[in-house]
Amino acid sequence: MITSSNKFRASIPESRRVVVKIGSRVIVRKTGRPDVARIKSIVKQVAQLHKSGYQVVIVSSGAIAAGMEALKLDKRPTAVPDLQMCAAIGQGRLMTQYTEFFAQEKILTGQVLLTHDDFDRKIRLANLRRTMDHILARGVVPIINENDAVADEECKAELSLGDNDYLASLVVRQTRADLLILLSTVDGLRENCECGRSRRVPFVEAINKSIMKLVKPTSGGLSKGGMDSKLRSASLCTKAGCNVVIADGTRKDIITKIIKGEDVGTLFSGSPV
Repeated sequence: MITSSNKFRASIPESRRVVVKIGSRVIVRKTGRPDVARIKSIVKQVAQLHKSGYQVVIVSSGAIAAGMEALKLDKRPTAVPDLQMCAAIGQGRLMTQYTEFFAQEKILTGQVLLTHDDFDRKIRLANLRRTMDHILARGVVPIINENDAVADEECKAELSLGDNDYLASLVVRQTRADLLILLSTVDGLRENCECGRSRRVPFVEAINKSIMKLVKPTSGGLSKGGMDSKLRSASLCTKAGCNVVIADGTRKDIITKIIKGEDVGTLFSGSPV
């Protein structure tokens, strides 16, 4: 069911643990070079939330793209070893930017690289939960990414990680987050109008077949996620009782506006099973 009601956004400022997933196209230019100004803007917004008492977890894409730029590659490689090479080179470049900008805000960051084994094995999963709880309790902002240099799930897309969208949903469930913000380069889910144009859907109460039909699987370029992967991620999170907002990460102060409960992006209401 789709509705334009904004009353559900009133609960967003009450969130205490927030996961922010940042898509490649949000923080990486077409050349593959990290968009320093954009990264700094996002860091400032997250820092503001942090200082206001929110616990924030960042799931960031962009490592492969940053590695491509460093290697002067014009197109995303198709061979898994080449993708892993790009990730190994780009991850450090990306993390350096985050660390530097958060340090300017007097906030510590911690890098967490994960694979599906970390979620599939009980001992690793328990260690992950404990580590994340301790990191957040100490006021550190964890920055998470798929460990692409050694794990080929994301590179092959066999498990439909969808540019870290699926990873973000796994992190939400294990950290018991209240809100997931999926930052892309579109202003949320869109539907076609009778006029022939598309319009933003402000609110979705339940993700069903009719909602999924609004989008088509997409991939290619510097990133490989699409709205379909974001909807799948949102579905997993809302079933766990976590609100989800898909919004345009290139828009000024978008994270701040979301947390204030402003009518931006598309809100998917959390509904505990």
